[in-house]
Amino acid sequence: MEEDLEIRQAAAKDVPEIVAMLADDPLGATRESPDDLTPYLTALARLTDDPNQHVVVAVRGERVVGTLQLTVVPGLSRKGSTRSIIEGVRVHGDERGSGLGTRLITWAVEESRRQECQLVQLTSDATRTDAHRFYERLGFKASHVGFKLQL
Repeated sequence: MEEDLEIRQAAAKDVPEIVAMLADDPLGATRESPDDLTPYLTALARLTDDPNQHVVVAVRGERVVGTLQLTVVPGLSRKGSTRSIIEGVRVHGDERGSGLGTRLITWAVEESRRQECQLVQLTSDATRTDAHRFYERLGFKASHVGFKLQL
């Protein structure tokens, strides 16, 4: 089943399926709006123009079944290290448990190495305990406390 999976850069045609996955959980349902795709299309165009942003989709056949965003961040700390940040990881409901999430994260880690990153980081909402176990199984450590300020 894995051989028919393609991970590629997201395109505007993928936005409806990406947004549907973003909205398909209790947290996403409160902050996403699949009824108006305009802000998502604008954001994707902006992301596509930035060489440090990688929005990808996992496609099986003609169907988008997963997505994530990988951001490469050059920095001064850690002796001028470059790090990457994984955001917006989503797997279609009927693909959960299939290993697709592992494939997406593996892609992101491999791409981070290719981009000469020294660190890969991500955040996960405190309520997503299943996701925390998933990331820990893949070798991530819950080493920091994250803070957000809503603007």
